[in-house]
Amino acid sequence: MEEFWQLYQNEILSTLICLAILFVTRLVSIQTIKRIGRISDLNKLRTKLIVKYVVIGHSLIFIAALLLIWGVNIKDLGLILSSVFAIIGVALFASWSILSNVTAGVILFFSFPFKIGDRIRIMDKDLDSSEDYTIEDIKAYHLHLRKRNGELITYPNNLMLQKAVTVLNPLEEDGEGTEAL
Repeated sequence: MEEFWQLYQNEILSTLICLAILFVTRLVSIQTIKRIGRISDLNKLRTKLIVKYVVIGHSLIFIAALLLIWGVNIKDLGLILSSVFAIIGVALFASWSILSNVTAGVILFFSFPFKIGDRIRIMDKDLDSSEDYTIEDIKAYHLHLRKRNGELITYPNNLMLQKAVTVLNPLEEDGEGTEAL
């Protein structure tokens, strides 16, 4: 054990420092996201989803730091990672919309132009532009929109960033008082 400590003392100390930094930054990030969610009166499930994304991101950064600290041979690791990333790249290219919808969900969380319960009107040629929708839920990939007649529509997050969306005044039922985003 003494030999192991003397041989890898710098790596062990660097790993412990990296672990401490990971815990502190993760704690600060999670508390900040929860505070934003609480101040903005956002859905708790939506806040938990963003926290999960941050935890995964922190974990990937920590693993990369450990690989650098322990001096893993980049050439050997590069061959394995290039094969894995080639497969992942093909999968993401085939389903690019999933990635764009998740990214749009994160952007919608931090910009919070609308929230659950808001009445909106979407200027989309595929939807009736005069129709009002109530936001029932905001998921990682899509929103649940409810028409006045009770019909439920799922609408992709990335289209909410691409299309013009009007948040309607809740006091005006006929859509006269609107507030543009």
